[in-house]
Amino acid sequence: MLDSIKIKTQYGLPRMALTRFAGWLANKRVRWLTQLLVSAFVRYYRVNMQEAQNPDIRSYATFNDFFARALHDGARPIVAEPELLALPADGAISQLGRIEEGQLFQAKGHYYSLEALLAGNEQLAEQFRHGLFATTYLAPRDYHRVHMPCDAVLREMIYVPGDLFSVNQLTAAHVPNLFARNERVICVFDTDVGTMVQILVGATIVGSIETVWAGTVTPPREGIIKRWRYPAADQPGAVVLAKGEMMGCFKLGSTVINLFTPGKIAFVPTLSSGSVTRMGQAFGSVLHTPSIEIAP
Repeated sequence: MLDSIKIKTQYGLPRMALTRFAGWLANKRVRWLTQLLVSAFVRYYRVNMQEAQNPDIRSYATFNDFFARALHDGARPIVAEPELLALPADGAISQLGRIEEGQLFQAKGHYYSLEALLAGNEQLAEQFRHGLFATTYLAPRDYHRVHMPCDAVLREMIYVPGDLFSVNQLTAAHVPNLFARNERVICVFDTDVGTMVQILVGATIVGSIETVWAGTVTPPREGIIKRWRYPAADQPGAVVLAKGEMMGCFKLGSTVINLFTPGKIAFVPTLSSGSVTRMGQAFGSVLHTPSIEIAP
């Protein structure tokens, strides 16, 4: 009964207005208000500030500065073995597995279309038709910077406008096509294990999604799909990122979805639905020596 009420409330909430207000509030430079918000958040969610590069909660100028905080050196070691991929974020695995006939598993009774997730890009979707996916949910208490699973060159970034449903376990189980209908930033990379996609999914009160190469991607929310193409690795302006390097962040957290082409990697056997993730730990392993070169 309670779950039913929560879901009905999700549909009835003014999600966009709440998100705009949260973004405005989180960016306010009012010292007493920031300290009040940060102190309450740390206590309520039991945030481990000892991991933070700056553990003094009184020193953050805005709530966003606190929320997108860096961790101290060594807090998240990156798997060193070249044949291992690194987890991109702290959080928990919602789902992972094979993409079956262009469908991704969302939750019991719910699947969603790969093509819809990729904003109708049939050519890109076809590359992952029988590949692998992993969905990582970042809870409010988690570290909210997102990092690279492997060395990569950015090929394209696509901003897809959409709804702003919450993305927790309850909504995933009850809101159809959740990740294909929410706002998201799709990042397409060329890697030594073929094309890899990393998607940052928005949600209710996620004030903004940022990348290290473009800054704030959303807001503004103009209601149109936007695409950016980037140069090859040997060209001026190329965006080249190493395994474990930061690629973006949420200001209020959400979900990261990774897509891998078939036959290139296998997820480590310790990962399953519900597994707690820590950025930098083993995500997957290379199945064989890749024959695909980084595309121009």
